[in-house]
Amino acid sequence: MDEGFRGPQACAIVGITYRQLDYWARTGLVRPELQDAKGSGTQRLYSFTDLVHLRVIKSLLDTGVALPKIRKAIRYIADELKTPLENVTLMSDGRSIYAATSDSEIVDLLRKGQGVFAIALGRVYGELKGAVGRIAEVAAEAVLPAASQASNL
Repeated sequence: MDEGFRGPQACAIVGITYRQLDYWARTGLVRPELQDAKGSGTQRLYSFTDLVHLRVIKSLLDTGVALPKIRKAIRYIADELKTPLENVTLMSDGRSIYAATSDSEIVDLLRKGQGVFAIALGRVYGELKGAVGRIAEVAAEAVLPAASQASNL
């Protein structure tokens, strides 16, 4: 899983536009962990963990949470929670974002409101692993016919 994903692949897997991905990278919301762009002609390379962050951001946007609030919540998760993402469940009512790291602990990431929406990050990991596997299968199938045609020449 550590080979990395180029921008267009990350967009296809996560379900966002390249424009969103580019904006989020340029503004520091999700910087590619494996390789950032270093000028014209270079490509960003995203890790699987980056894909999880991107999917979480998209899910929160889809529930109506404003991007500035998402930025604040993502910073809090990275800086304060210090727990594996697959062990966190996010909840939102569209105004605030909460993180549950255990059955007994829920943290208000924005210090407001009451949570009614949840994203189980372990499930996001599972869904993305499946999507990555399907892309790898498609890529392998595309290579096999080309290799057999070349050997017939």
